[in-house]
Amino acid sequence: MRAAMIVLGILLGSGIHAEEADAGLSQIFNYKSYSTSFASAGQPSAEQLQAVADAGFERVIYLAFTDHERSLPAEDRVVKSLGMEYVQIPVDWEAPRQGEFNVFASAMEGKTFLHCQANFRASAFAMLYRVIHDGVPLNEAKADMNAVWTPNVTWTNFIRATLEANDIDPDCAGCDWEPSNF
Repeated sequence: MRAAMIVLGILLGSGIHAEEADAGLSQIFNYKSYSTSFASAGQPSAEQLQAVADAGFERVIYLAFTDHERSLPAEDRVVKSLGMEYVQIPVDWEAPRQGEFNVFASAMEGKTFLHCQANFRASAFAMLYRVIHDGVPLNEAKADMNAVWTPNVTWTNFIRATLEANDIDPDCAGCDWEPSNF
C-alpha cells in the first residue's frame, strides 16, 4: 500500500493524473497534462492514440504538416476510427501565425488532446490558450511550457505578440523570455 501511495504521489507531482497514467498516456513523448480535460504531447503512435481514446479524450488536434517525416500516416483515419474528432492545423515551425492560434482556440471544446511532433508548438499553443482563455496565471502556464522546452526567437516573438494582441502583458514576474538557440 505504501509503495502504491508513493507512486501515486510521484504521478500527481509530475502533473500526470493517475487515471491517465494507467491509460499509458505518460508513454507519449513529452506528454503534459494541464487538467482532466486538456493535455499536449509529441507525436503519438497508433497504439498511443488508443490510450488517448481510452482516457476519454473526445478530440485530437494536430499542429503540424501531415508530410512531416515523423507524422503518423493516416492519423486522421486512426483518430476517427477510435471515435474521436480530428482537427489538423498546419503550423509552419518557422512562421507561426496568430490566425492559426485563433483557429486552434476556436476548436477547443470537450476533452482535448493537442499534439505536434515534439510538443513544442503544442505546448506553446497550450500555454497561450490557458492564459488567454482559461485565466491561468502567465508565470504558471509559462513554467509548464518551459518544462517541455524553452522557445527559440521565432516562437518567443510569436508568443509575446499573441499575448499582447490579447491585451496581456508578457512581462510578468518570474517570466524570463530569453529565447533558446534551438
